[in-house]
Amino acid sequence: MLVMLLVACGQLWAQCAMCRGSVESTMGNGRNNVGVGLNTGIMYLFVMPYIIVAVIAYLWYRESRKARDQQRMVASRVNQALGN
Repeated sequence: MLVMLLVACGQLWAQCAMCRGSVESTMGNGRNNVGVGLNTGIMYLFVMPYIIVAVIAYLWYRESRKARDQQRMVASRVNQALGN
């Protein structure tokens, strides 16, 4: 993944210049719709990794809780079988 990022690095900088040029040209014309759309896209890209991490953390927590409950159930059955 790191190699792909390094290969595409030049293209990433070009995209930033294109976005900047697009926003500057539309702001010069008195319109702000491209700037608003660009800001919305930036926020979308900013928030998505956090949402993905939160979902993975929740699923991990839920599975670990199920495993812990199963261990407690097995331990209680063993204790009952031994008469403790």
